[in-house]
Amino acid sequence: MDSDSGARQHIHQNIVVLRHGDRIDHFDPLWTKTASRPWDPPLILDGKVRAFSTGKKLNKDLGFPIHRVFVSPFLRCLQTASEVVHAICAVGDDSVTHMSSADGVVIDPSKLKVSVEYGLCEALNTAAILPDMRPKDGDFGFNISECEKLLPKGTVDSNVERVYKELPKWEEPEEGARDRYKNIIKLLADKYPTENLLLVTHAEGVWVAATAYTPEHLTVYAIDYCGIFSTQRTFVCTENEPITPAEFKLCTNHGHAGVSTRPRA
Repeated sequence: MDSDSGARQHIHQNIVVLRHGDRIDHFDPLWTKTASRPWDPPLILDGKVRAFSTGKKLNKDLGFPIHRVFVSPFLRCLQTASEVVHAICAVGDDSVTHMSSADGVVIDPSKLKVSVEYGLCEALNTAAILPDMRPKDGDFGFNISECEKLLPKGTVDSNVERVYKELPKWEEPEEGARDRYKNIIKLLADKYPTENLLLVTHAEGVWVAATAYTPEHLTVYAIDYCGIFSTQRTFVCTENEPITPAEFKLCTNHGHAGVSTRPRA
């Protein structure tokens, strides 16, 4: 937080949007044949390693702390968030230098809080989930309490009221999913204006962050596993005036990694 001589305070808020790590069904096509939940693939080992490494890089390179993490209820996102949070909250930077995953990492859970948010879920349509992969009864079977058990102990904030109370209905229109991602980014940012947020979601969510919330008019043509896009905005407030936010812009500290962009024609 910065302030000027007129008691005006400048508060910089950063929103980091992160895609999940490497999912098993993209490397083992036969996995879905026997999976009980083929719509909800876990990470492969390399995906966990990539997520943990991403957490270490965020800790080193961001230049600002992450206060809250919000995560899609899909398993691959929960596992990604767990690895990233372990890396961010690790006790002693030297202790994780040579580690490749969260196994055995001791954390300080007071560093941040984590919550599951339905609004960050995968697009519930055939563009994202093949028709024969979705649950036949339409119930994706996400239980928030069970999801929270997959997150690092002591970091979960169960008292947070979710912005989206339930999953979207199948089949969610493609534009509807994009509007949802745009809304959830803005709504979470507005709900916690003095905190920096990390949103662990899906490729489409990162795409929306890059195209809807930056004045640079970027075209995104590739998003890697654990690709990130960061936006920042400045709030100006005084003792007698409410907080007034500026528009989001590309974060100068750590704008994007693993997200390939070019200026929009």
